[in-house]
Amino acid sequence: MTGAPAPATASASAMQRRVRQEEQVAELCAGVVRAFSGERDLHFRGQRLHRGRVALPWFAPHLHPSPETDDFASFRGVADGLALRLTVSDAALHESLRPEEPVERMLFEMLEQFRAEAMAPEVMAGMRRNLRHRHEQWSLAFHHSGLTDTARGLLLYAVVQICRARVSGQQVVEETEDMLEATRFHLAPLIGHALAGLRRDRADQAAYAVHALAIARTVAAMLHEAGEDSSDARDPHVDDKRSVFMLVADMDREIVERFTTAESGRSAVLDGAGGAYRVFTAAYDREHDAATLARKEVLAGHREKLDRRIAAQGVNIARLARELRALLADPTRDGWDGGQEEGLVDGRRLAQLVASPTEHRLFRTERIEPVADCMVTLLIDCSGSMKEHAESVAMMADVFARALEQAGAASEVLGFTTGAWNGGHAQREWVRAGRPPHPGRLNERCHIVFKAAATPWRRARPAMAALLKADLFREGIDGEAVDWACARLRERPEARKLLLVISDGSPMDSATHLANDAHYLDHHLRDVVARQEQRRDVEIAGIGVGLDLSPYYSRSHVLDLAASAGNTIFREVIDLMAGRHRR
Repeated sequence: MTGAPAPATASASAMQRRVRQEEQVAELCAGVVRAFSGERDLHFRGQRLHRGRVALPWFAPHLHPSPETDDFASFRGVADGLALRLTVSDAALHESLRPEEPVERMLFEMLEQFRAEAMAPEVMAGMRRNLRHRHEQWSLAFHHSGLTDTARGLLLYAVVQICRARVSGQQVVEETEDMLEATRFHLAPLIGHALAGLRRDRADQAAYAVHALAIARTVAAMLHEAGEDSSDARDPHVDDKRSVFMLVADMDREIVERFTTAESGRSAVLDGAGGAYRVFTAAYDREHDAATLARKEVLAGHREKLDRRIAAQGVNIARLARELRALLADPTRDGWDGGQEEGLVDGRRLAQLVASPTEHRLFRTERIEPVADCMVTLLIDCSGSMKEHAESVAMMADVFARALEQAGAASEVLGFTTGAWNGGHAQREWVRAGRPPHPGRLNERCHIVFKAAATPWRRARPAMAALLKADLFREGIDGEAVDWACARLRERPEARKLLLVISDGSPMDSATHLANDAHYLDHHLRDVVARQEQRRDVEIAGIGVGLDLSPYYSRSHVLDLAASAGNTIFREVIDLMAGRHRR
């Protein structure tokens, strides 16, 4: 009899399913944007649209739905809105005309987005319906959040509804129409002329911008005036909101910058140093062969436990090897097969035709064999939070190493952790040195080789079991580990090189975090991955153990180790290697 899952496990599985659903929605929406705009390098990372490795502007608040509260149609509406913005709006012209004052800039962005959405082709009724649905959902969420209870919130809401209705030719949101009448009447003499121009010149971006700027300046002045005169301008209910509504309620540069910094994980310390990553001391950094980290008897016990887990999983390794071979191998000329009844004439057998006129085996064919000239590295995060997944990750790494070997591809299994908690010797040296500010990385880096590329899987079996050693898992410094793994890959002769990073979240080393800032290691990892991906000689993908790694890796996938069983895990990883998951 199987008992009910523990609450923590059930909660983790639910979270992993939600993240995977978000990933699928993001990929579907990215596909819509790519198809309509014709730009092949567009993708979502961390719920933000990117062109290659560059994040695109926010454009407008309604283009940032919440996975927790918005439906799929809203995400489709966002995808259609983004596609239209990229297609019908001249980004350079818009940038040259955009005002600097934060409130005016935000209003100008929204009005340009309304213009782009109004250009949706008449024949695309589904697109127009999606755009309308997204606008209504955002509008009602704005209203129900209580922001229209304030003077500034109501004024902004009214301007948004009136301007979009005028540009698109559609009605304002019916539920809130009566609420707008007084504000609409007040706005008419102030922006009426510019409103008429929005509809008339919507096909001409430069002419439209003249009217949009006039409305933005007028309304910005009214919003500032309302903020100074109204006691509800700093309503705690409004200020507590940590969402896109905050961007339009507290419209000042400080709020925008704080939101952007928190989202992007930028480190003020690293930015202040010009992006130069520092290491306080490398004297205690180590690289270990995993087989040396535990006694043979202990490794033998771990190996036995790992073998039982693999057997219980019921993985078809032969089938996995065939799938990997089909994915990684390329057809390669491997000599000739003689004595064939068709093909190219074999000159060496022409004498047989004279001696035996009935002989037909006078031809030869070129032999083509699939060869996996490929090297795959699994880089495993051995930080403390990964300890609970150690057995599943060890099983996955061991099976993949064995299957890759059978497929004819080389493989390497690496790990990264720290030599101590809370900085160890490095942190103590920093204290003795008087705690100089911003010392950079402040711990003992520990890199582990579980299986080297030149080591056959059978010889590496004992060392692979060291992944079950509990005290191995401490803290994680991901950026340096990615650099290390890529450097090892580049030393290999194989033509194709893949790096799969298995992790459950952002880098974390408490000593480095406290001595620098919260985003120091996070920022460094982003920079490292972007630099390595730009070189294009190593294909990098992130495998998130229950968490989304797309903010770091342009190709990533969330793996639910608790729910997946049998060959499912490996099929998902193969799909990631083939590029069938998020980019």
